[in-house]
Amino acid sequence: MIHLMEGGVCAAKGFSAAGVHCGIRKNKTKRDLSMIYSEVPASAAAVYTTNLVKGAPLIVTKSNLANGRAQAVICNSGNANTCNANGIEIAEAMCGLVGDALGISPKDVIVASTGVIGQPLDLAPIQAGIPLLVKALSPEGGVTAAEGIMTTDTIRKEVAVEFTAGGKVCRLGGMAKGSGMIHPNMATMLVFLTTDAAISSEMLAKALKTDVADTFNMVSIDGDTSTNDMVSILANGMAGNAEITTDGDDFAAFMRALNTVTVGLCRMIAGDGEGATKLLECKVTGAADLGVAKTVAKSVICSSLLKAAMFGADANWGRVLCAIGYSGAEVDVNRIDVAFTSAAGTVAVCKNGAGVDFSEEIAKKVLSEKEIVIEVGLNAGNVSSTAWGCDLTYDYVKINGDYRT
Repeated sequence: MIHLMEGGVCAAKGFSAAGVHCGIRKNKTKRDLSMIYSEVPASAAAVYTTNLVKGAPLIVTKSNLANGRAQAVICNSGNANTCNANGIEIAEAMCGLVGDALGISPKDVIVASTGVIGQPLDLAPIQAGIPLLVKALSPEGGVTAAEGIMTTDTIRKEVAVEFTAGGKVCRLGGMAKGSGMIHPNMATMLVFLTTDAAISSEMLAKALKTDVADTFNMVSIDGDTSTNDMVSILANGMAGNAEITTDGDDFAAFMRALNTVTVGLCRMIAGDGEGATKLLECKVTGAADLGVAKTVAKSVICSSLLKAAMFGADANWGRVLCAIGYSGAEVDVNRIDVAFTSAAGTVAVCKNGAGVDFSEEIAKKVLSEKEIVIEVGLNAGNVSSTAWGCDLTYDYVKINGDYRT
């Protein structure tokens, strides 16, 4: 059984965290530097953006995690440390400062940055802020750490669960940031996961790569794939279970716990899209294979026209079929069913690729809710997939019209 709980990245044993304002951001009320620390060295793994332009922190983190071990995370907001001539030097210096402050190897540090691209990152405020962070580290510090990684996010994003592996109670939690520049194959999205389960770095990497393909790589806000996104996980083994080194019941239990946390974070990221008023979820069923299911779900959730229609609570189902039609997926358009579902009910709008009579009044009520499910039935097999996104509003343009200034 999996039970939801409080605590975020500090839910698991042996983890502490903190977030402070160090001066990277002009607004002194906003935290801009966060840290996560494990009492003991941990197995570690990460997945990175597919964008060819990668932030310096990703390059340094990938090098640091070559041995599958880490003990701390440092992340700043307000500056992406991307496309900077001295970016690698700054990212490595951040790891060095953390290593000195915690008494660990700088190679055991995951480093991340988020914010404006192409702006020099001054090391001075980070150097001054790290001692404050270390002093503030606490098992209750997940909240402030989650605040410290936010940019245009309007809410903290934290999820944690409790599960059993090897007869031991284990915990897995995470925090995320992401609101804009979000597109399948990850985005301006940073996700930090922690667990006290004992699992080898090889199996941890396998679990993360497998899960991300069906979760974070199925989220889109605006069609832009970021330079800085990363999902990382630390597993310190303090739950005391026998180390998970192969496939089996314990690995399956770990995967279920991981997926519960990541899906929860995906929904929070999608629902908090820049300027968004609604969370959109596209559920594709009846696909011939997983590739088709994923392609269709992504295409629908990425359609700007559909996103705009959802903002206006307009049941313009033709935009769903349009998105499926240009997706590149091999489907029989004459077998497609479409329905919209929310807390207000369900309205079927398309059967076998053609419109059906429905009440515009009921449809308006269904689409006026905060969470809307776009149900697509392909009727060609038994494979399904889900993607998450949000509506497209006036505020998205306002936010991104003056993002840098």
